[in-house]
Amino acid sequence: MRGVVYDGERVEVADDLEIRDPGPGEVLVAVAAAGLCHSDLSVIDGTIPFPAPVVLGHEGAGVVEAVGAGVGHVAPGDHVSLSTLANCGACAACDRGQPTMCRKAIGMPGQPFSRAGRPLYQFASNSAFAERTVVKAVQAVRIPDDIPLTSAALIGCGVLTGVGAVLNRAKAGLGDTVVVIGTGGIGLNVLQGARLAGALTIVAVDTNPAKEETARLFGATHFLTSVDGVREILPDGAQHVFECVGHTGLVRQAIDLLDRHGQAVLLGMPAPTAEATFLPASMFLDKSILGCRYGSSRPQHDIALYARLYQEGRLMLDELVTETYPVEDFAKAADDAEHGRVARGVLTF
Repeated sequence: MRGVVYDGERVEVADDLEIRDPGPGEVLVAVAAAGLCHSDLSVIDGTIPFPAPVVLGHEGAGVVEAVGAGVGHVAPGDHVSLSTLANCGACAACDRGQPTMCRKAIGMPGQPFSRAGRPLYQFASNSAFAERTVVKAVQAVRIPDDIPLTSAALIGCGVLTGVGAVLNRAKAGLGDTVVVIGTGGIGLNVLQGARLAGALTIVAVDTNPAKEETARLFGATHFLTSVDGVREILPDGAQHVFECVGHTGLVRQAIDLLDRHGQAVLLGMPAPTAEATFLPASMFLDKSILGCRYGSSRPQHDIALYARLYQEGRLMLDELVTETYPVEDFAKAADDAEHGRVARGVLTF
């Protein structure tokens, strides 16, 4: 079968992958579509260290082909959106409704794939850039059949992370003020999360002026190409500032833009050893810096919720899909993503 493989030096669209059958508590999914997220590119450029060889992809949707023993919430033929969160469901973090903090869901890559007899790692417990993948049952969330799978694919990462950061982590509310730095796939979902939360002023900041129309479509009330103009719109600063780029200088700027009792939420992925600086004295008016893993989401709950909001016309998915590519055109999709030509490019099988 076909899939996108990174061997530690180069990327190849292979056609000779094999995958094992699902075991107990697992689901085999025929992937129909997968979004290309910058996290996949970050594995290739070394920003995210990951063992190789690895089958890339982590934002996908498809149709269940088979289930292992003990799986009852999905069955062959069901449409599913895939999460990256292979949480155990039994630890203290899972029990208190914080599956993103499950220690068994972090840093334990499996090897369900093989090629010429050699095992390959699974990226983010998902590997959606393959015609088929095996995931833990908890990662497969049933969705209505009438949601296009090219759109549903994006729920499992970009939507969960961006919308979840607003609703679950920041807990923004009606009338709040929000600044979003970076309007790529994550930033656009932060914008629509702020809109869903009822934020009054939503300022989008991106150096690319061509992104203004899309940013406003997703909820921005203002658009700037630099943070320099934010204080003209919000003289006292913002209650919530989301850094969606992963640049240490922008982390500092996000903190500097906070109002009293404001919070900066860090969503961008810098290099693991990158350091950011700020003035501790500026934090004494009850300001906060918040990390956020995967939108602090509960995928089985949140993916179903976002699918319902999409059906009701309240959450935008189709508008996120700028371009679709057959998986063989991965190189073009990656280049378009690197140069900001797409909100989200989607690979199809």
